[in-house]
Amino acid sequence: MKTLYRLKRHSVTELKIHLVCVTKYRRSVFTGESLDLIEKSFREVAGRMNFQVLEFNGEGNHVHALIEYPPKLSISQIVNALKGVSSRRYGQAGHTKPHKEALWSPSYFAVSVGGAPLEVLKEYIRNQEKPS
Repeated sequence: MKTLYRLKRHSVTELKIHLVCVTKYRRSVFTGESLDLIEKSFREVAGRMNFQVLEFNGEGNHVHALIEYPPKLSISQIVNALKGVSSRRYGQAGHTKPHKEALWSPSYFAVSVGGAPLEVLKEYIRNQEKPS
């Protein structure tokens, strides 16, 4: 797979996360149709905020997204926007939320992905030649 970097005037970045968001109380509320709506909402937010949803899927009580984002955005900004817009659209479409007005649990899981394995990076850093 070809690596695509974000090239800016003073930086070159490749920031990707695997994001998992769960429903309030982990209640199973998603159907295929509602997951399509959540995915559409995620992609709409991504377009507005200048990041990409590379992959998306979900089950009855959670969703997974592979996201590539610029360094000016924090993970919490991305998550807040994704959850806010998708929850609003989910309710507007007439779907039942697991608890009053809340679709999502306030927590989430995010882990960086891509690049060289950790041990390879450690070895590379250890092997840098120190100036005398």
